[in-house]
Amino acid sequence: MQIEDLIKTVEDALAELKAKDVVRIDVRELTGVTDYMIIASGGSNRQVGALADNVIEKAKEAGRRPLGVEGKESGEWVLVDLGDIVVHIMQPATRQFYDLERLWQSAESRRAQQQPTAE
Repeated sequence: MQIEDLIKTVEDALAELKAKDVVRIDVRELTGVTDYMIIASGGSNRQVGALADNVIEKAKEAGRRPLGVEGKESGEWVLVDLGDIVVHIMQPATRQFYDLERLWQSAESRRAQQQPTAE
């Protein structure tokens, strides 16, 4: 399965159960752990869990079994590790507190500043 197909599968699974504020971050230049992070919000513990279950189910149907799933017990923040993509599904308050978008965008800005400019 190509990475773009897996991204579409994940994003469609999130949209199907009405995830909010879905963001895709390309982290290929920042870490060797994964290529993309997809971050989404669910309005309650139940919705966060259902979104994670749907991502897992759709990924399996597409032939990609998760390498790991963390946080389903609490439902505040569930991480689904699909290898090339790590999916973070959080309640809004948890998402705002950890602010992963800013963290990774800040890392990208620092990396870009360290790159020599072409003259």
